[in-house]
Amino acid sequence: MVIHKAVIPAAGLGTRFLPATKSTPKEMLPIVDKPAIQYVVEEAVAAGLNDVLMITGRSKRTLADHFDAAPELEATLEAKGDLARLELVRASTDLADVHYVRQGQPKGLGHAVLCAKHHIGNEAFAVLLGDDLIDARDPLLPDMLKLQERTGGSVIALLEVEPDQINPYGCAAAVPLEGGGLDEVRITGLVEKPDAADAPSNLAIIGRYVLNPAVFGVLETTGPGRGGEIQLTDALATLAGMPAEQGGGVYGVVFRGRRYDTGDRLDYLKAVVRIAADRPDLGPDFRNWLAEFVPSLHT
Repeated sequence: MVIHKAVIPAAGLGTRFLPATKSTPKEMLPIVDKPAIQYVVEEAVAAGLNDVLMITGRSKRTLADHFDAAPELEATLEAKGDLARLELVRASTDLADVHYVRQGQPKGLGHAVLCAKHHIGNEAFAVLLGDDLIDARDPLLPDMLKLQERTGGSVIALLEVEPDQINPYGCAAAVPLEGGGLDEVRITGLVEKPDAADAPSNLAIIGRYVLNPAVFGVLETTGPGRGGEIQLTDALATLAGMPAEQGGGVYGVVFRGRRYDTGDRLDYLKAVVRIAADRPDLGPDFRNWLAEFVPSLHT
């Protein structure tokens, strides 16, 4: 069965970005001139996932508004003959078939994924976290989708990090996948946010998953883990030890492309600068300004 559904958890409170996120969802913070969430939806659509379910919470109405039509704004732009901006406004509306489910209480990523059960049904599906933006020039999801179709299990995205930087991430123990590609592995164990001394590897789990629907049954019996939340990592660790005929088996794709971490303020600023510098419309002038500004910081 061709995978065409994506789940985007977006119920977090965004406390790291207060007070900006007091009334604005962190997913709507702009990366240059588009909200972060739009980059994520565009990535899903580019991979053929045109049915998108957002897991939202309180104060997240602007997410739905952004992907809905804006008749008054569109009429104003059309009357002015501003067709370029009109096209930009309509682009988010026409991107995908977007649905919404409210999580209710923020009980962790695993619980957020479980909220998608009735929409997904008995199909494999992708999960995309908004804190990780994958550069469109280095597509990751297509490779993950192909690996899931080949194995029938679940697939996670992995990133090699310095050993002392593993603590903020889930961590995977892995072996090369027999008959697989260079960056394809089979997962033998998973640990959520281990201390560096206890980490089984330097392979960090980043925010892209392609999951067998068996994950829902596992999540329903997964108790709170680290931080008192239902951790998707714990459910995946269970799936890794289950037989293939029950939807078990977890595999990984090691990502070596460009990725922008927008999970905290400093990395968010870095993401904005890097993306702006690569934009064909803004990049040349912005890079020239940076070349003049950065040396002045050391004078």
